[in-house]
Amino acid sequence: MNMGPQHPSAHGVFRAVLTLEGETVVAVESVLGYLHRCHEKLAETLTYAQYPTIASKTDYVAAMTSELAYVMAAERIGAIDVPKRAQYLRVLVAELQRIASHCLWLGTWCMDMGGALGGGATIFLYCIRERELVLDLFESLVGARLLYGFHQVGGVRYDVPAGWTNQCRETMDVIEARVAEYEAMLGENPFFRMRTEGVGVISREVAGTVGVSGPLLRGSGVAFDIRRAAPYSSYEDFAFTVPVETAGDCFARYRVRMVEFRESIRIVRQVLDGLPEGPISSRPGLKSVAQVRIPKGDAYARAEGPRGEVGCYLIGDGGPKPYRMKWRGASFSNLSVLPHIIPGHKVADVVAIIGSVDPVFGEVDR
Repeated sequence: MNMGPQHPSAHGVFRAVLTLEGETVVAVESVLGYLHRCHEKLAETLTYAQYPTIASKTDYVAAMTSELAYVMAAERIGAIDVPKRAQYLRVLVAELQRIASHCLWLGTWCMDMGGALGGGATIFLYCIRERELVLDLFESLVGARLLYGFHQVGGVRYDVPAGWTNQCRETMDVIEARVAEYEAMLGENPFFRMRTEGVGVISREVAGTVGVSGPLLRGSGVAFDIRRAAPYSSYEDFAFTVPVETAGDCFARYRVRMVEFRESIRIVRQVLDGLPEGPISSRPGLKSVAQVRIPKGDAYARAEGPRGEVGCYLIGDGGPKPYRMKWRGASFSNLSVLPHIIPGHKVADVVAIIGSVDPVFGEVDR
């Protein structure tokens, strides 16, 4: 049986071919490639100054994280310093992006399981309400709500405008209270727990074999977070907890992300309290998009995105464009776990399992 590509849990660009015995799934084949993006070859035609705006479109729900991985790779090849204020601003937008992404995940996931949650639209509307508050912050900062172009090699393009930090603090207060509201609606909801507990279990062994990352890995008992294991952009300056659950099921992944909401808010507040003075870029303004040149060499940079490890591998040949470029998208690796965790479940559970993986197909079909 075909599930998708128009099924709402697959967001229109993914097809799962299910082999069934009655309503029980015995095998799954994932069919990808509907987006036809050629993203990596496109990167090789654009300069280091031009591409960060396009990097936004790999994972368009976490555009800030993709931009960050790209510029960090270029900066490693060129041994380019980034001012402390710019590093803090990068952390700030990355954590705001995690909050916005988790809002979209929770709302759409609950709507996917709508019948069990009394319609499911309520929690969806609540989550979109909070996500809009974060997008308001991004719009005030860069003038855009989805694709940003905030990062550049050597720093960031925009500093916070007057009054922005107060707006950000007030938004964090609102969202923190609303996270408690989400938990009150879901945590003790017997239908929600029935649909998620013991469903789609990723064992610690399978997680390591397949190479999943992010909330999927931490929901399976592995306390690995790049921000803690290999700190970048001054993450070592901030106190935060890496949440870990051991059940490995959909409910465990839900619990990990709910804690991450609060930990991101905690980091954002620390950044606002300790935001250093100084420049936001280590290089002067550009007169030409070809002015940024990276010496010969190669580097891999990775960041902890909302879905896990977002990595960028670049080879520079001394010119204004990368010679080769390769993305490591968290969604692609995470999606490969489906044949391991869906068989044995009912067709209705497939919706809950795919939603708990939280794929974004922009970084699957690169």
